[in-house]
Amino acid sequence: MAQFTKDMTIGEMLQMNPAVAPVLMEAGMHCLGCPSAQGESLEEAAMVHGIDVDELMGKLAELS
Repeated sequence: MAQFTKDMTIGEMLQMNPAVAPVLMEAGMHCLGCPSAQGESLEEAAMVHGIDVDELMGKLAELS
């Protein structure tokens, strides 16, 4: 399976592996279907939500 990167959009990540949804929801990103999820990178979204992107990347890496 392909590896996730900080510059991917949430929409791209969901297409690659829908199992990212519960990880993102648990982290506090509840707008998975909003327009920003299609245009913002994971790093940008994490910054907006006050989430440590490196910690989140670690959790997402456990999915692959």
